[in-house]
Amino acid sequence: MPVDVNARVEAVYAEVLRRNPGEPEFHQAVHEVLQSLAPVLRLRPEYAEAKLVERLVEPERQVIFRVPWTDDRGEVHVNRGFRVEFNSALGPYKGGLRFVPGLGLGTVKFLAFEQIFKNALTGLGIGGGKGGADFDPKGKSDAEVMRFCQSFMTELHRHLGEHTDVPAGDIGVGTREIGYLFGQYRRLTNRHEAGVLTGKGIGWGGSQARTEATGYGTVHFVSEMLATRGQNLDGRRVVLSGSGNVSLFAIEKAQALGARVIACSDSSGYVVDEDGLDLELLKEVKLERRQRLTAYADARPGAAFSTTGSVYDVPCEIALPCATQNELEEQHAVTLVKNGVQAVAEGANMPCTPDAVGVLQEAGVLYGPGKAANAGGVATSALEMRQNASRESWTFEETETRLATVMSSIHADCVTAAGEFGEPDDYVLGANAAGFFRVAEAMHAQGLV
Repeated sequence: MPVDVNARVEAVYAEVLRRNPGEPEFHQAVHEVLQSLAPVLRLRPEYAEAKLVERLVEPERQVIFRVPWTDDRGEVHVNRGFRVEFNSALGPYKGGLRFVPGLGLGTVKFLAFEQIFKNALTGLGIGGGKGGADFDPKGKSDAEVMRFCQSFMTELHRHLGEHTDVPAGDIGVGTREIGYLFGQYRRLTNRHEAGVLTGKGIGWGGSQARTEATGYGTVHFVSEMLATRGQNLDGRRVVLSGSGNVSLFAIEKAQALGARVIACSDSSGYVVDEDGLDLELLKEVKLERRQRLTAYADARPGAAFSTTGSVYDVPCEIALPCATQNELEEQHAVTLVKNGVQAVAEGANMPCTPDAVGVLQEAGVLYGPGKAANAGGVATSALEMRQNASRESWTFEETETRLATVMSSIHADCVTAAGEFGEPDDYVLGANAAGFFRVAEAMHAQGLV
């Protein structure tokens, strides 16, 4: 008897809601993928019959643990750690750790679910996972961060391994934190297993271009999207949200390709510089001095800082949301369209709300979802794993060339997959279908596990 695909997809989503209450971000991520899968399952009914989707939306493993640590005054604190190992059909679980206050299981689960498809799109043999803790490294001493990381890894290490689960950094977890985590892993296991963590320092197993990779990769993806319409970035007005590593290096690559990047934001507001952002000053303010964007405006004649409205109110042709989930809402999308935006690519994970995506797609705006557009970071992490496995170290130029090749391949796969269903400009459909096909084929071949 033929499978009623639409009914099956609706039933899967209803079960996700029932089994995962109070996790709206996870619900949103699953719903976005499921909307794309009905035509895919009609093409491959054996996937529906094997209940691959039902299996795909349930994590293979979820780990929640206590992280006790002491501050510099000797006071005891207790945080909560997470690791969601969602799917390993294509390879070891791969995905970052983030240390942010208020982090909960629903956020980690949504990120891990997105990571399945993002990692599949890279074609580099990595599964999907994500983790972190509700710990805020801001304002903590190096010694406090070290003690927290050591306690966190004391529990997490039993679930890791270069052939099992390979975390990386994410928000709140940089080279310092990765160093402390790796040191404790090495101490506990008595193994210098460089490939167990990525985002390491260059001198001890890290990869060139890893810091730049997510921002660079997002801009490479935008360039590929524009090329489908015979356009490029030269002379284009660009605005970004955020001013961390992703945003800063997206600015750097966009400027290198001739774009005029005029605005970016942080949690205090946004700055507009019609002459084009001074990247060196911006890096000094954000990376060296760790100040707010008001300091940029104070030091840059002609720049204006605002705490009212949104960075998306600034007229532009290219918008790159690079801050956090659900930051670009429907009204922002309406404003962008009204002001003539031509392409939007997600440097962050799920920064556009579903309503915003609908507005952009209905207006014919090129829209690159995060699982495709920001895959450069995890792709370069996988390249770091490859270098660790062979005990090699590639140059910055060689690594960036490989990154550009991966992003071009991801774009081509999205266009091809969407084209199979008659929608070559629908990158959401393309990314979900292409990623799902790769994971589903592996799951189907490996049996009911």
